[in-house]
Amino acid sequence: MRKRREMSEFSLSFLDVICCGFGAVILLLMITKTVQPQIIEASTVNLEGLVADLQEQLFEIRGETRFLNRDLNARKEQLSDYKERIAILRGQLASTRSLFDSLQVETSTNSIITEQLAIARQSLTAEQKRLMAGLEVTSNLIGGIPVDSEYIIFVIDTSGSMFSYAWDRMMQEIDATLNIYPNVKGIQIMNDMGKYMFSRYRGQWIPDTDGRRRVIMQNLRNWNVFSNSSPVEGITAAIRTFYDPDKKISIYVFGDEFTGDSIGEVVDTVERINREASDGQRRVRIHAVGFPVQFIRAANLQTTGIRFAALMRELTYRNGGTFVGLNDFRP
Repeated sequence: MRKRREMSEFSLSFLDVICCGFGAVILLLMITKTVQPQIIEASTVNLEGLVADLQEQLFEIRGETRFLNRDLNARKEQLSDYKERIAILRGQLASTRSLFDSLQVETSTNSIITEQLAIARQSLTAEQKRLMAGLEVTSNLIGGIPVDSEYIIFVIDTSGSMFSYAWDRMMQEIDATLNIYPNVKGIQIMNDMGKYMFSRYRGQWIPDTDGRRRVIMQNLRNWNVFSNSSPVEGITAAIRTFYDPDKKISIYVFGDEFTGDSIGEVVDTVERINREASDGQRRVRIHAVGFPVQFIRAANLQTTGIRFAALMRELTYRNGGTFVGLNDFRP
């Protein structure tokens, strides 16, 4: 009886231990299967989303990098262009400074020369006055042409015949005319239609300087504007625009033909607008130089040349001037 009781007590305790062990194992299994997989799955999902975000940011950064690289290359090219322009401008600046220094030296030299010439001119003027003392000037004519005018106007025939055949000789005559007027108060250049060579001086006098005279001769070389081969319009426009009873004015007409209708009508018109002064002299003198273009080109063209000579002889006679008819184009 004692042995059997001892065996039953031992068996009951053993069963209790076994049951507790199984219960602990079951509890561990339940904890592992219900809680731990959820945490791992959530972590996996979060990491995948983070990786996707990082990849998207990486793509954006790469795109911005390409754009910035293109912009950087463009800026580098622009910088290279600026450096090249700066180098060119520096070269121009150096050249300008060198030219400026040269001009300063030249200006200083010219000032010294001008001062010396002024002193020499004063000496010559004084000597001239001493030599001319006691002499009486009885004439203001040079080559038969009165040169007492203070203002001169050139009315030039710019027709094709003049420009093609007599232009060089005409320029020589204008240069010679300017030389007999070393200093006047004003000059004006018009063609036979009344068109001004310098439009900005329309209705005004061109100041007489050496520089202006050089510019006039330079522009005259290629001044080929429309003309109807009749000086009437230019003469009347010059008188109507510049007539002034207080000014002594001379008009110089250079041409080769007159294609107008009536010589008498032109003479009467000019006499009416070029009024006489109180001393009986007309304030505007009219001189003329005729070029034999029509006589040289063909016999059937001589009529207009003869009419020009007849008109100019009458106009210059009535208006205190001189008519010069050239035989050829040689100086």
